[in-house]
Amino acid sequence: MKTKLSLAVASALLAAASSANAGITIPAGDWTLDIGGVVNAYYTHTRTSGDNVSVIGGVTDTASGDDSQSNITTGLLPNYLSVSGKTRQNDLDVGFTISINPGASTTRSGIQNGSNGTPALNQENRQAFLTFGDASWGSIKLGKDLGIFASDAILNDMTLLGVGSAAGGLAGNTTTLGRIGTGFIYADWKSQIAYTSPNWNGFSFTAGVTQGWNAQEALDTAVGAGISQGSQSRSGSTPAFEAKASYEWTGDVAGKVWVSGITQKVKDLTDFVNGGALTDDRATGFDIGATVNVAGFGLTGYYGNGDGLGTIIQLRDGFDASGKSRDSDDWYVQGTYTIPGAGTKLGVAYGKSTLDGNSAATDYLDDWKHSMWTVGVYHPLTKHLNLVAEYSSAKDEVNFNSSVPAGSDVDGKSKTVSLGAILFF
Repeated sequence: MKTKLSLAVASALLAAASSANAGITIPAGDWTLDIGGVVNAYYTHTRTSGDNVSVIGGVTDTASGDDSQSNITTGLLPNYLSVSGKTRQNDLDVGFTISINPGASTTRSGIQNGSNGTPALNQENRQAFLTFGDASWGSIKLGKDLGIFASDAILNDMTLLGVGSAAGGLAGNTTTLGRIGTGFIYADWKSQIAYTSPNWNGFSFTAGVTQGWNAQEALDTAVGAGISQGSQSRSGSTPAFEAKASYEWTGDVAGKVWVSGITQKVKDLTDFVNGGALTDDRATGFDIGATVNVAGFGLTGYYGNGDGLGTIIQLRDGFDASGKSRDSDDWYVQGTYTIPGAGTKLGVAYGKSTLDGNSAATDYLDDWKHSMWTVGVYHPLTKHLNLVAEYSSAKDEVNFNSSVPAGSDVDGKSKTVSLGAILFF
């Protein structure tokens, strides 16, 4: 009873996929069906302090002044039920995957979740795709699945089995944020047509066209309109183009290195500086990462850069009031150690995401920084059940230029303790 099951993340805005050698295999005529998934839940206690940053898209769930809240909620991974099928027909490997992703937290009917009054999102459908191909030339995927760019950043994040940040404001949704927005941008779940090469002695690549996004704004609520903007349409005449390549090796010193990139035309940005004319631009990004494991020790390093790509989620606050793109940077480092015999994994990680302003009077933003420390313990109680304890300390800093009145800068912090369990089946 084994299968390779793609697991995932998101959040009300946002959250990845992992692999677990667990599942239920059912022969069904010409097909072999695999049923598998994840169930997880955590008790979380979050203590916040500082300024209100949750209304401008921060990661610390901070209300004005000190506050604390406790929740029982899903972690970075949603609860997950996936049905996959595969068969061999006309010299082709043919398959499909469909999943549903309910949250473990509860909100009273009719009650709005979050400081911005948006309803809680407690049910998602993240995967619905088909594949066909052959080991000799690769495979083609059509449908909705995890995005290609920055996907390895989230798949190597240790909080994938835990909670990370946003256990307060997103507690009524399907997931928390993990390290999304404090070390990497969200790969998201995208409609796509993608080609994946065969595995050539550890090397492989994926390239595809994906659904382009519209630009989104979050900073306007901080000091008034004109800080950032959203586009009036999705990518328009062209989709997004994404690709990644990786090399993986085994042995006493095992590891993986990867690179990925994305580019997308952004249509109908409003140039508020020049009379509200519509303008087009392009969002681009690249990243590079590596992970190495030896004698129970694991080390992961990651760096990503974007131009117009924004922060936390793709195209969020990537452009200023004149339609000019902003630069962004994401990075994190992570160290783990697995105790021999017990199998308990100890981990510590730090990461930061930065969004730069354009040093113009029309662009009030000087820089926006999200950072987070995480210490975690992940213990395999059984083959499929893990107990998890985490502590995460996140920080949001928003600095404005001299055209904004003094005292407008934002500094918010949150500290989250989480205890719970995650089951793979």
